[in-house]
This record gives sequence, C-alpha cells and structure tokens, in this order.
Amino acid sequence: MTTAIYNNTVIAESDNTVMVEGNHYFPLASVNQAFLQPSNKQSVCPWKGTAGYYDVVVDGQTAQAAAWFYANPKHAASEIKDHLAFWKGVRVA
Repeated sequence: MTTAIYNNTVIAESDNTVMVEGNHYFPLASVNQAFLQPSNKQSVCPWKGTAGYYDVVVDGQTAQAAAWFYANPKHAASEIKDHLAFWKGVRVA
C-alpha cells in the first residue's frame, strides 16, 4: 500500500499507483480531495503534456502546488489520466 502524507494526515492511499519518473501517481478515487485546493500553477512536460496543480491544505498548513495531474495527457502518458502525484512536503511511502 502506498500512502501520501502531509502534516501527519493521510491524503491518499492506494495499492494501485502508477510509477512514472520516480513518482507515484494515485488514482483520483484514492485521494481525499477535501485536502486539495485548486492552484493557478501549470507546467508543460514535452512527453506528458500540460500539468495542473493543487495546493495541499491540512489543519491550516499549506503545501503550495504540491499535487499535480495531467487532465489530458499525451498518448505516451495515457496511463496517468485520472491520477494525481505529490511532492513539496508531501511524503509518499
């Protein structure tokens, strides 16, 4: 089981993550979206496409743009559609 934890709180948990470039992408259904707030940040990966971001907020502490997703990934990254990955203070184990 892989978990994503921020501020001692489990944000996501799944035994069915997709590993891409060293990052676990969690199925959206396994993510507690109550801890996510939309971010204006975007970035572009040449082979995955355009990423959108969420801030992760737990008990008043915010990890800005600490979760990302590809709403419409390119064909080469189609396996991460409807998945979310974490970084910037969110511990994945």
